[in-house]
Amino acid sequence: MAPGSSLGWDEIRREFDTVVNMTPAELVKWLDTEESQSVGWTRKGEQESVGHQSGRRIVEIKRKKTAELTDEDYAHMRKVVGYVRRHEAQGGPAGDKRHSRWRYSLMNWGHDPLRGK
Repeated sequence: MAPGSSLGWDEIRREFDTVVNMTPAELVKWLDTEESQSVGWTRKGEQESVGHQSGRRIVEIKRKKTAELTDEDYAHMRKVVGYVRRHEAQGGPAGDKRHSRWRYSLMNWGHDPLRGK
């Protein structure tokens, strides 16, 4: 089991693979856009937002085989699942979701809320 979690690693991986609905290639391309870089909270003294850093980490995780995943990878997967679930529950803005900071932020975390809609 992952540290501090009642979920087993297999379940964490399944949840992660469910909420991260962008491929590594799509996410890499997205992270290079102005829209991606325009959203999110940046820690003091850093240049890159937390979400943007997460996106890069997600790409690394998605490219690993299950046997290569570390405890830190599973901890990050749990963080991604929590972030996406919380922000999806907000439902986004009432107006244009396609061009919203809400969507852009979720996409930095590997989740396009408009995919499949």
